[in-house]
Amino acid sequence: MNLPGTHDSATWNYSDATQASLLRYTGPIQPASVFRCQENSLLQALNDGIRVFDLRYAYNPGNDTIGFHHSTALLAPQTTLEDVLFGLYSWLDKHPTEAILFSLNYEQGTGTPNDAKLQEHLYNIFQSDLAKKYWVQTNGTLGTLGQARGKLTLLQRFTYTLLPATSSKRIGIFLDGADWTDNGKTIELVYNQPKNQVAYIEDYYYMDELAANAGTAANVELKYNTTIAHIQNATTYNQDQLYISFASASHNDAVPQVSPKIMAIGDGNNVGVNQKLLPWLKARKGKRFGVVSEYFECTSPSSAI
Repeated sequence: MNLPGTHDSATWNYSDATQASLLRYTGPIQPASVFRCQENSLLQALNDGIRVFDLRYAYNPGNDTIGFHHSTALLAPQTTLEDVLFGLYSWLDKHPTEAILFSLNYEQGTGTPNDAKLQEHLYNIFQSDLAKKYWVQTNGTLGTLGQARGKLTLLQRFTYTLLPATSSKRIGIFLDGADWTDNGKTIELVYNQPKNQVAYIEDYYYMDELAANAGTAANVELKYNTTIAHIQNATTYNQDQLYISFASASHNDAVPQVSPKIMAIGDGNNVGVNQKLLPWLKARKGKRFGVVSEYFECTSPSSAI
């Protein structure tokens, strides 16, 4: 199965103006271009054909609601996790044959606590009566497409380590961050040992092996080659396993900067990863790619990915 996705999906409307308005919460941080990785809302992305979303959460200011962050950037403190889920539920009501994978990861470095109250809040969301209607209830396996139609499947990249033993019900698959190699080109993560189910992941997001003055073309080429090598593995090996390739990266301390947007769609003189990836995928139409997540989906000229 092939599923297109977006990486850092909640950053779609983050701007310098947003950042300035939230300075009292974050303090001085890098420019908005460092943190913004999309231009379309989740609902627009769904209508474009995206079926996998990656969101990073932590407390909103006040530590009483769950909101969305990207590294040190607070994205939209008036928006809560429940708001986003209600929107996805509504979309699924209108598209009952579709299936969505929803990756949720706790964002470190926000200055907010990952405490028992936060974990209990998440647990209650996923154990509610509404969740039983809209979320695939199996644990430790992706299940079948038939089971997933009209529902979301959780890719859990957070833990419940502070909850009591009685809070033991789980859904979706657990992709343990302790085994997720930071900036890894080839990650093998066992999420169901008895059934030998493995997630093969490429998450090389920062071009740290290149010099700061390497330039856009070299950064794009390195990321592109890393991504297609992993997708090629998905077409060849372990056909019954989960493959996730992140065609998204940046080199924000490069001179000139290679921001997420430049990496994705180029700088006017050099093409980005999305433009290079499109013909490669088209040439292998009918092959199995797994999940391929990108920055700036459907931003011209990469709209066909």
